[in-house]
Amino acid sequence: MDLNEATLLDLSATLSQTLSPDRAVRTQAESNLHSLANQRGFPLVLLSLLDKDQVELQVRVAGAIHFKNLIKATWKVTEDSDDKIHAEDRDRIKQLIVDMMLKSPPHIQKQLSNAIAIIGQQDFPMKWPELLQNMVQKFASGDFHLINGVLQTAASIFEKYSFEMKSQKLWEEIKFVLDNFAQPFTDLMNATMGLAKQHAANPDALKVIFGSLVQIAKIFYYLNYQDLPEFFEDNITVWMNHFHELLTSDNKILKTEDEEEPGLLEELKSQICDNIGLYAHKYEEEFSPFMQQFVTAVWNLLLTVGPQVKYDLLASNAIQFLASVADRQQYKSLFEDRNVLSSICEKVIVPNIEMRDIDVEQFEDNAEEYIRRDLEGSDVDTRRRAACDLVKGLSRYFESQITEIFGAYVKTMLEMYATNPAQKWRSKDAAIYLVTSLATRAKTAKHGITQTNQLVDLSDFCLKYIIPDLQSQNVNELPVIKADAIKYVMTFRSQLPPETIKACLPLLIPFLRAESHVVHTYAAAAVDKILIMKKPGLQDALVSSQDLAPLAEQLLTGLFGAFSLPGSTENEYVMKCVMRSFSTLKESVIPYLASLLPVLTQKLQLAAKNPTRPHYNHYLFESLGLSIRIVCKTQPQAVANFESVLFPVFQEILQQDVQEFVPYVFQILSLLLELHTDSVPQPYMELFQFLLMPVLWDRPGNVTPLVRLIQAYISRGPQQIINLDKVEALLGVFQKLIASKSNDHEGFYLVQSLVEHFPEQIMDKYLTSIFRLLFQRLTSSKTTKFVKSFLVFMFLVAIKYGGSKLIQTIDSIQAQMFSMVCERLIILEIQKVSGSTEKKICAVGLTKLLCDTPEMTQGSYANFWTPILQALVGLFELPEDETIPDDEHFIEIEDTPGYQTAYSQLVFVGKRNHDPLAGVADPRVNLAQSLHKMSVARPGMIGPLVAQMNPQAQQFLQKYLQAANVNLS
Repeated sequence: MDLNEATLLDLSATLSQTLSPDRAVRTQAESNLHSLANQRGFPLVLLSLLDKDQVELQVRVAGAIHFKNLIKATWKVTEDSDDKIHAEDRDRIKQLIVDMMLKSPPHIQKQLSNAIAIIGQQDFPMKWPELLQNMVQKFASGDFHLINGVLQTAASIFEKYSFEMKSQKLWEEIKFVLDNFAQPFTDLMNATMGLAKQHAANPDALKVIFGSLVQIAKIFYYLNYQDLPEFFEDNITVWMNHFHELLTSDNKILKTEDEEEPGLLEELKSQICDNIGLYAHKYEEEFSPFMQQFVTAVWNLLLTVGPQVKYDLLASNAIQFLASVADRQQYKSLFEDRNVLSSICEKVIVPNIEMRDIDVEQFEDNAEEYIRRDLEGSDVDTRRRAACDLVKGLSRYFESQITEIFGAYVKTMLEMYATNPAQKWRSKDAAIYLVTSLATRAKTAKHGITQTNQLVDLSDFCLKYIIPDLQSQNVNELPVIKADAIKYVMTFRSQLPPETIKACLPLLIPFLRAESHVVHTYAAAAVDKILIMKKPGLQDALVSSQDLAPLAEQLLTGLFGAFSLPGSTENEYVMKCVMRSFSTLKESVIPYLASLLPVLTQKLQLAAKNPTRPHYNHYLFESLGLSIRIVCKTQPQAVANFESVLFPVFQEILQQDVQEFVPYVFQILSLLLELHTDSVPQPYMELFQFLLMPVLWDRPGNVTPLVRLIQAYISRGPQQIINLDKVEALLGVFQKLIASKSNDHEGFYLVQSLVEHFPEQIMDKYLTSIFRLLFQRLTSSKTTKFVKSFLVFMFLVAIKYGGSKLIQTIDSIQAQMFSMVCERLIILEIQKVSGSTEKKICAVGLTKLLCDTPEMTQGSYANFWTPILQALVGLFELPEDETIPDDEHFIEIEDTPGYQTAYSQLVFVGKRNHDPLAGVADPRVNLAQSLHKMSVARPGMIGPLVAQMNPQAQQFLQKYLQAANVNLS
């Protein structure tokens, strides 16, 4: 694409159309941009447009966002994809983008900064070493608008150092950064501190300077996270003195009137608390000389921080710093005085645990955010979580003192609540939170609290203060306390007596109709958690289908009624509980499905119009899949009813290309089709041609469910596919999959289904081409996963078509090629095959090769007979060979993530394990019987061959013969 005025005008118009309120116009414009993406020069034209002042700012911002997304989607080149950006375009982008970013307006600057970070992830420092020098040079400019842009970009690039796993590559990159960046970075900090003092009375200058200090503090954290760099250890006094000065300073000019959004001062102090917390936690010895002054500074800071939301992150990080210190043996003396503990409790912990008006507002008006923080554990940066962590930290060395101090507070709070529940409910809320904090030592998502402080009697507290709230007839009274009570049961479900938890179940169900979004959501979440609990020490469910059946009507009415409550139309917790209830009730749910399935179908139609809640959508499809499984297990003919209801909805989803739902639809269609036994019904056949469209296979998330669906077609209607003349189209899909390291195993699944179900005369004309493709891939890009899959496929061919056919096919590619297969694949690699079905296929295939293939006994491959038999015994008896070449990076089939891009595997729609050799009960016995049969046909031949095996292998073989009750002639 050429860079000229006409091109820029066209691109500007297209970007403008992406902002249109008309969906059709937007969709067409986005499609046009997508079609331009791979054109040489397009990224540079797009970048150039961002620099045109005459173009409307909103269009340029849209262009910046599109540029960033283009870089995100195409800059990284994987082994399975082509490079979609020309090399010259790449070089030119890297030459232009930093200076372009620095002179752009803020909204564009942010997008370009992110784009630089994305490029940096792939290219920095090896392919883009000049980036760092380019940025460092800007420090000398003195222009803090430029410097801030550089710092933001540096922070974006270095942020990964705070979460990436340690590796040699990471160490080398950090060293490169430190060698080139640490000194000028420290010089910049010194200069910036000087300028902050110089411009102390200039609000405009001070805001820019403190903006830089915030970024500097963040970068310091990233550069110091993995390990303490020698440079920063040498300069620790310089940095800590600056941090202490900033932490204790109080510049009134930077104070903001806004009560919710933190200002620069709060952001800076919050980040400094993070920084010193990092040092206190990881670099104790080096940080110890500064500990006392920072503990004092943080303590004084906490005494001055108000309850306003803008101070939340600062208060949280400051408390977390104290928690980190309290958790260390060497700082124990700082907290030994009982007065200190009492003071911390009174002035820090209790005030930050108490619910504020803003928290109540969030509970009532922004319930989803409240739930996200309180229930999902994303409250990492909340005051309450930090105060809870401080309680845990102090309890490590002062458990009895803390329990005694807090016990008194809890008692007082509960007494206060009892005097006037309607007015003093916050006291009980704080008391329950304190008890939870005191009791919790360890927790997991699956089991809730797993370790507790024995000084808190959880069961007694539950009976006295929690159960009465759950027994309340008025589910809408004191909603915060109701939510606390439900959460308490959920949190301590593994610690409370099982009979108590079971008794809570009928008490929780009425809360599904509570008006409060938080209360009915917590009720659904609690029921869900209880239904997955096991009896202590057993695998049996705590709540059986029989236990739940009497509650089924009330439970299902409550759950489906909750969807009509304000804010819960697409409540993921409620839908998850629907799924769990179906799963627990099993056949007991069938009487209710006639009325519930139309509701689920309607909800699917609504969600498909605007899929915004991935978890809700997932549980919705799981519930539909469960319904099909449960009903069709006892009523196979009911599959037609499900198809008549679901097909129109699925057709709409596929026609509208609702990408988030398409993989789910393929999974449900697979389940439905697998329930047919004789042939593929016509509506499915009408869909078959669509399933082979290349665009569907280009989306990674579609591959796994599509392969399963195609396998269902192949197994149920092989002749129908042959009649449609689609065998070559299927082999084209196989060829595409086999070329991909990520999806090659899916290609093998597909071709194995063809071999298993298609007549030999159909496959015969394609078999040589299939093997040629496989050998080409083996030569060009061998991986352990591919080798394992190849072996399984090869032996399935031997089983279906005979060993001679396998040998002839391979040798038709190259003379005597099968000798290489024996030597380098079968004997060398067979031990790596994993999975019981896969091992069985290999064992039966090898047996067929040894016992039913003349070429292996009297032909040119006879010398491999004994080594292959020994390899087969090894497959049975030796541990699996899990070694992987050092230079190989692959995803093991068993470890292939169920959640790829836009694909989430439905647990309750999972494919049943399929054994193509169900008739072979024991492959060892099969080997023994086959050897016996062979020895009867050719007496005296096998004995000498077996004698060449090692003694241990001979002993194992003798055991197989005894188990089969046969011997060798």
